[in-house]
Amino acid sequence: MAHYTVASPSVALITLVNPPVNALSSAVRQALSDAVARALGDPTVKAVVICGEHGKFCGGADIREFSRPMTGPALVPLIDAIEAGEKPVVAAIEGMALGGGLELALGCHYRIAHSKAQLGLPEVTLGLIPAAGGTQRLPRLIGFPAALDLIITGRRVSAGDALKLGIVDQVTERNAGEVAVAFARSVADRPLVSCRLSTWPHLCPADLDNILQMALAKAWQRGRGALAPVACVKAVQAARLPYSQGMEQEQELMSMLFASPQARALQYCFFSQRAVGKWSMPNGACWNNSTARPIRKAAVIGLGTMGRGIAVCLVLAGIPVIAIETDEKQLEAARRVVMALLEKEVQKLPLGSHLGLIHFTSEQRYLREVDLVIEAIFEDLALKKQLFAELSSVCHPDTLLCTNTSHLDVDQLATVTSRPDLVIGMHFFAPANKMKLLEVVFTSRSSPEAVATAMQLGKSLGKVSVAVANCPGFVGNRMLRPYVEQASFLLEEGATPEQVDNALEHFGLAMGAFRMSDLSGLDVGWKVRKAAGLAGPGVPQGRVTRQGYRYSPLADLICEKGRLGQKTGRGWYLYEGPGGRVAFPDPWMHAFLEEYRRVHGLQPRSIGQQEVLERCLFALINEGFRVLEDGIVMDPVALDVIYVLGYGWPAHTGGPMYYAGEVGLPKVLGRLEYYQRLHPDIPHLRPSALLRQLVAKGSPPIHKWRGHVEKGSSRL
Repeated sequence: MAHYTVASPSVALITLVNPPVNALSSAVRQALSDAVARALGDPTVKAVVICGEHGKFCGGADIREFSRPMTGPALVPLIDAIEAGEKPVVAAIEGMALGGGLELALGCHYRIAHSKAQLGLPEVTLGLIPAAGGTQRLPRLIGFPAALDLIITGRRVSAGDALKLGIVDQVTERNAGEVAVAFARSVADRPLVSCRLSTWPHLCPADLDNILQMALAKAWQRGRGALAPVACVKAVQAARLPYSQGMEQEQELMSMLFASPQARALQYCFFSQRAVGKWSMPNGACWNNSTARPIRKAAVIGLGTMGRGIAVCLVLAGIPVIAIETDEKQLEAARRVVMALLEKEVQKLPLGSHLGLIHFTSEQRYLREVDLVIEAIFEDLALKKQLFAELSSVCHPDTLLCTNTSHLDVDQLATVTSRPDLVIGMHFFAPANKMKLLEVVFTSRSSPEAVATAMQLGKSLGKVSVAVANCPGFVGNRMLRPYVEQASFLLEEGATPEQVDNALEHFGLAMGAFRMSDLSGLDVGWKVRKAAGLAGPGVPQGRVTRQGYRYSPLADLICEKGRLGQKTGRGWYLYEGPGGRVAFPDPWMHAFLEEYRRVHGLQPRSIGQQEVLERCLFALINEGFRVLEDGIVMDPVALDVIYVLGYGWPAHTGGPMYYAGEVGLPKVLGRLEYYQRLHPDIPHLRPSALLRQLVAKGSPPIHKWRGHVEKGSSRL
């Protein structure tokens, strides 16, 4: 809907009404079209203001309509009619003007924004381009370089930055609608020729060809195979043409993308990130019948890399933090790093008051004041159990005790406390102040209130939180294990680290298995394997079967040589020095692998890209089906969200489970069976029962898998 009122004797006020973000649904477009026609045709109206209800201008298109035939007026001619009208139209932007909402504002003659508003063209994140004139008007308004940056990245800018760029004409602290009405009255008699962006000449810098080529190269590199960023560059490039010709190219590119598999996958990701908020537990507790506690003050214990990032997250959310580190040297180092990070954020946003929200200390007595503790000490079960026992006696009886462990048994931590119902995992991903994913791990005794509180806190921190049951590695790291194992087996059989990684990165993963391992630190997994009895003193060296299955000791062997990844300057790759970031193929590693194969009688063979992808990705996907079988989560969308947001899986393929459905479950099953016959000593290649069941049922689409999971789950 769009409400039409007369705000003053000469100014018509059109209010977009479609909660929660006033999306431009067919009904809204029709009502807006009618209201604009009415205002332009009313001789008593001299100017028009368009605003949105409840302090939000417009969040863009109604994505739910993408899968249905279009009804109602199209947005492009509607915006063109607003721009061509003979009465000034002012956009009063509060909250947000995103996607089609910003394109609507660009079609208005003036734009006034509230200081807290955000503006952007995020269509690229849905596999699309701005296709209501955004790629043609924005470059004319702010120039090609700035327009390319906003359109290719899809990032939002603050009202202040929008004013600097020239996107808006005025920023106000007052009600934007009221300011816009007064402004509209003041410009009612001004000519509009210079206010129609489509008629503006394109601002072509002398080096535009170079700018466009660089933008195209960046789009290919950052997109990792995604089509939309490249199409964005091509659409903006068309702004060099007359407006009507540029619009033709914009529409052609949009038509190509709209029905593409990538757009469907990215839109699936969009809805999946909202669906995971509707969590549930085996006892019937869920998102809409459980109440979260308010968190007025929190504590973070352990101020290494993860603890520092978590503390920053909490402070930026306005939550006072007690930051505890027993090592005085580490405490002072953490203080410097955390305050530097916060000061950097203060420069971007008006957060000056937040700097006083954090208190650094080595004393646990301050824990009596907090509602929630997040432990981020070293990954050692005995050490964590000792700490949780201490927390149980030091903290208030109602304080939630959370662990940031990435793989340890949260149930075991709960057993040493007097409040197992208030113990829960909150697995952040590094860097914690940047990564959007949070795994909320509930134990067999976690209360619904504890889960609800952790999920709500994650939302307050700007995270996409996914509730998962406790198991070794939870969801993300559990699925990662067979993927990494296959990568190591491929090295034994003849591949090099760079061959494996190049295949995975060409597929679209942000980082291959070995580059990722070097970044994380090889000693992390080594410690886990030693604790499991797979490595360390007294364990046989070499290529052997351990605990009934094939095991590759390659990572253990290079750890024993002090090659721990980027931190030591050597791991699977060679770096320019300790802490280096650029990976170089290492002749030492190639010689080491050749000698390893010779000693163990392994005949190297040529390994192609297809085998790398099938063995690594299908093993990971197969474990995903086992996660579903075990009831760790009930909906495959949770696995996809975890991998897209936490592990660099290319969003334009939807996530591992969605990708499996697109490839075809029969193909995934067939290739797993093929590799399992070749390698019967690798149990992770044995197809899961759920995968077999889904194939037997005709490979239903992913949104129907949950029904099969619920029937066959061993937990529920």
